[in-house]
Amino acid sequence: MSPPVRLRPLSVVPEGDEVLVGDPAAGTFVSIPAVGGVVIAALQRGATLEEAAAEAEEFAGQPVNVPAFVATLGELGFLADETENPAAPEPVRTAPIQARRWMSGVRQETVRPFFGPVAWACYAACLLFTVGVFALRPGLLPHPADDALAFDDTGLSALALVPFMWFSVASHECGHWLAARALGIQTRFGVDRRMVMLVFETDLTQLWTVPRRARYGPLLAGLAIDSVMLALLLCARLLSPPPGVDSLLAAWVFVKVVQMLWQCMVFLRTDLYAVLVNALGCRDLWRVKSLLLRRAFGRLTAAEAEELAAAAEADLRAGRWFRWVWLAGFLGVAAWCCLLLLPVVVEVLGWASEGLAEGPLTAAFWYSLLCAGLLLGPETLALVLAATEYSRRAAARRS
Repeated sequence: MSPPVRLRPLSVVPEGDEVLVGDPAAGTFVSIPAVGGVVIAALQRGATLEEAAAEAEEFAGQPVNVPAFVATLGELGFLADETENPAAPEPVRTAPIQARRWMSGVRQETVRPFFGPVAWACYAACLLFTVGVFALRPGLLPHPADDALAFDDTGLSALALVPFMWFSVASHECGHWLAARALGIQTRFGVDRRMVMLVFETDLTQLWTVPRRARYGPLLAGLAIDSVMLALLLCARLLSPPPGVDSLLAAWVFVKVVQMLWQCMVFLRTDLYAVLVNALGCRDLWRVKSLLLRRAFGRLTAAEAEELAAAAEADLRAGRWFRWVWLAGFLGVAAWCCLLLLPVVVEVLGWASEGLAEGPLTAAFWYSLLCAGLLLGPETLALVLAATEYSRRAAARRS
């Protein structure tokens, strides 16, 4: 009789005719037939290969090649190595700049009330309040040319805007983290780009360890925090504060609206893209979309054709229309940039050029450089990341 097979601490989540199996510590997950889940459950109890094969045959109604399945688990890295600590693998990198370890931080019981039914009703009420305010008071809708820069001094406006931008981004990502902790899931923060825009993201890979319905909370938690913050800002503006304070509030409202509109761009793998993927039951929609586009334009290789043929049916169904949404998304990003960002960038660059023209021996030069760098620095870093990524791809094609 064969000895028991040692597995890593795997999660097994039933999803229809398949099960989602993964190593939460490494952040790797795959879908396999339901009989594979039976085999894994048996092996986790300490069953031998023969015992696991008997259970699998009883479930499937026919013999199952368990040794071959175990070999596949080994290729996926799901078998425990006797010489290593199976509880502490290196997580798979999902962003160019990313924490190396998972983060817990707060207790599950502490944050759970903030993501229960009552809390979500409050978040929804904040969003409805915001929509109602904009509908009834259209004058409070942000206008980039008028509201983005709060003061006559462009540099001072930048200095007032940047701290709130960072606070807003941090609170959004903390919403994801805290909602994940409410489910007992670990996360980690990272920095990536979407086209030429810098983004900060929370790695929610471990959401695959919970049922599909439970994943929506952490995915939508960032927007929930945004809704609360925007509602509070609008309440403050409705109280008719002094002109200087109102201008600052208007600038902060502009920031929040821009950030929330960004999340609506599902073609950029935003929060709502993750919600879409979860709702449709997709596994790798982004990759399948790319393969379908390559096939549509006659650029699909033989290896890619085999990969596409093996793709999940849910990904294929969604990919047939999502690929065109992704293509049209270039126009959406262009419109978003031209309407919301370009007026601010032009204003800041014009102001900065006047200060820089005075030369490095003047205070105006360094003041202009500081303010412009703080405001435009993230986009500069995104361009650096894009150039680095493209150079790596070019080097890989040449090798």
